[in-house]
Amino acid sequence: MINVSKLKRKFKIRIIGFSIFCFQLFSLSSCNNNENTFDASGSFEAEETLISAEATGVIKELDIEEGQSLKAGEIIGYIDSVQLFLKKKQLQSQIDALLSKRPQVSVQLAAFQSQLNTAKTEKIRIEKLVKGDAATTKQLDDINANIEVISRQIDAQMSTLKISSEGISNDAMPLHIQIEQLNDQLNKCKIENPINGTILTKYAEQNEITMQGKALYKIADLSTLLLRAYISGNQLPEVKLNQKVKVATDNGKGGYNETEGTIIWINDKAEFTPKTIQTKDERANMVYAIKVKVGNKGEYKIGMYGEVTFK
Repeated sequence: MINVSKLKRKFKIRIIGFSIFCFQLFSLSSCNNNENTFDASGSFEAEETLISAEATGVIKELDIEEGQSLKAGEIIGYIDSVQLFLKKKQLQSQIDALLSKRPQVSVQLAAFQSQLNTAKTEKIRIEKLVKGDAATTKQLDDINANIEVISRQIDAQMSTLKISSEGISNDAMPLHIQIEQLNDQLNKCKIENPINGTILTKYAEQNEITMQGKALYKIADLSTLLLRAYISGNQLPEVKLNQKVKVATDNGKGGYNETEGTIIWINDKAEFTPKTIQTKDERANMVYAIKVKVGNKGEYKIGMYGEVTFK
């Protein structure tokens, strides 16, 4: 007599075994279909610039916010500069007081110049008298000698006054240099943005005390981003600087957005594969980093993953 229960158990076991076989076959097929078709992968980064204070003091104004776009040369705030300004005024007063002691050459030579003009006039008169035999040549010689003496006195006095004036001007020179230094420090109290870009992080606030070299904010030009990707040693012969490549990113709908990029850097030293990065050869333990420059109109963000395909 046929045992119906035993037949049912055998049939059920065969169905389960067939199902497992089909699942394994499907899984193997899926793995083959999902095999990596890209040559490298990585994440986007930007060339970031850390802007630091160039002066020490209280931040009187810092008109920026994270995500704000700035232009190069834009003044976005300033650091308290009252003490520097007062020091500059003090130095300027010292210079004015020192320069006021310089001798007035024209005034101090006025008396000698008057004597010289009188003697020259007298010489003309005597020359006329000599021609008319109304005066002697000795009188003419005396007046010429007198003119010579006065002229030498003027030269000597002018030399003395010039030396005195130059000495005072030289004494004022260090004060002028100190004012130039203060002008430079006053200019550094103005917080001027050096490059076009977008503020990524703000580190300081208005009314805080800052010091020279302390970070105020971080900025980057996001119009172009860099995709740092990794390749194995076997792929090195396939890449070169300025090579055009295809960059793909997930569009959130199961597909990819593609654009063109340019390889601008290839590391000459190998490193261990980052845990978050996949390579074409998953067995590769050592990889080389490359940077791909990609134009950005806002669709790419720092930290976003991207995949590279060599053309």
